[in-house]
Amino acid sequence: MQKRNVSIVLRELLDRDRISPTELHRRTGVPQSTLSRILSGKIVDPSDKHISRIAEYFRVSTDQLRGRVALGALRDDARDPMHSELKDISLWDDDTPVNEDEVSIPFLREVELAAGSGRFVIEESEKASLRFGKRSLRHNGVQFDQAKCVTVRGNSMLPVLRDGATVGVNAGKSAIGDIVDGDLYAINHNGLLRVKQLYRLPSGIRLRSFNRDEHPDEDYSFQDIQDEQISILGHVFWWGMYAR
Repeated sequence: MQKRNVSIVLRELLDRDRISPTELHRRTGVPQSTLSRILSGKIVDPSDKHISRIAEYFRVSTDQLRGRVALGALRDDARDPMHSELKDISLWDDDTPVNEDEVSIPFLREVELAAGSGRFVIEESEKASLRFGKRSLRHNGVQFDQAKCVTVRGNSMLPVLRDGATVGVNAGKSAIGDIVDGDLYAINHNGLLRVKQLYRLPSGIRLRSFNRDEHPDEDYSFQDIQDEQISILGHVFWWGMYAR
């Protein structure tokens, strides 16, 4: 019997849900090149970051996706009643003290320099913040003081990120050399907050939207980056949004 691994399981899941690797890339943000290398067996031990995104989309565990546990073995919720119960949401507001195992992450926002000037700068909001568990940040390689939040605007990142979605940004990965092709990054484009897939090019960088029908690729040379004051604010390590 052939040993089950992530390549075999991923093919089964793609067939089960009748979607292509290209569509999986669009829905999860995992780079197409990475998916192709997983399916071909060139990547036998994908990173936890990519495995988590794929597993979350297919609603399986990471152990199931890696072939360590059969796909049907964890579907019986009666084995673990904790997974079959809806728990109450823990509510908090700005006046609720932050727990020892949590950190309050500020939002980045666009602030107009002068009324009607059309010039903006990016700065932290003094009021808006979001709470994250320190363990989760540590697990994803994010230093607490380097984590920021950004609100996504527009339809350029549909269907993965809708208008109003919130993303967590690791400001510790803000250099061009930190770019992992196809991953999401927050960008300061002359005072405009943008969230895009980034790719490194020999002559500069490429910005890509998930909604490529309406928002084609944008290529910028190193000179363009200086002229248009483009800077990378950080790598997107988390996102969330309301269903509507």
